[in-house]
Amino acid sequence: MRIARFTTGDDPLYGVLTGDLDEYGQPAEDAVLVGLAGDPLYAGVRLLDQQYRLEDVRLLAPVLPRSKVVAIGRNYAAHAAELGNDVPAEPLMFLKPNTSVVGPGDPILYPRQTSDLHYEGELAVVIGRICRDVPPEQATDVIHGYTIANDVTARDLQRSDGQWSRAKGFDSFCPLGPWIETDLDPQHFIDGVRVQTYLNGELMQDGSTADMIFDIPTLVAHISSVMTLLPGDVILTGTPEGVGPMQVGDEVEVSIAGLGSLTNHVKAR
Repeated sequence: MRIARFTTGDDPLYGVLTGDLDEYGQPAEDAVLVGLAGDPLYAGVRLLDQQYRLEDVRLLAPVLPRSKVVAIGRNYAAHAAELGNDVPAEPLMFLKPNTSVVGPGDPILYPRQTSDLHYEGELAVVIGRICRDVPPEQATDVIHGYTIANDVTARDLQRSDGQWSRAKGFDSFCPLGPWIETDLDPQHFIDGVRVQTYLNGELMQDGSTADMIFDIPTLVAHISSVMTLLPGDVILTGTPEGVGPMQVGDEVEVSIAGLGSLTNHVKAR
């Protein structure tokens, strides 16, 4: 089930996307959003009679974390190597504020404090219930679904600050979307799913989730051993090699097989 958050110009609504995705991750021409009675994280999935054509709505970030975005650094060996870093012995966690979240089509704002702004296409995990100390074998029980993320990073600030809060935390530095896929198991990503990032149509990242150092059940277990996870919290699972700079005016598209595509443009802040 693909759950989207959208607007027709008024307050945000939720709906289930009908049909399948094509080979480019796009919905069928006759796909519609069937309305839901409230946020499914809290109200459950209750379908309404209303239907909305995609061309009549604007998709929003499919979830606004009530609490936090927990991101994992250097979870692909080739990405760690391209930046001259060692592979961590355990998941390397950092936080992005929920104010960094934007949706499909929203601008990534280029701050004046940086001159080296990078894209990082990633698989994102959405938590579905409050949890702590989750064993890896029970990770499926607490996962609501999966979406696409761009862990935007001011690379020069990451180097100069020594810690990553500023480099990763500006407003608009966490695009999410286009919807949440709820019907996948972590094994789907352990077996391997392509994660690709395009800059102005040129393929820059082309990795596989099979290459993650720490898989999704391990990440859920590790993070929840440190902090309580709440419904709507998001885990970013790391980025493959091929990261690089973006400039004002660029278009960045992150595509993950089976999940669709997330596109944003870079604008001056």
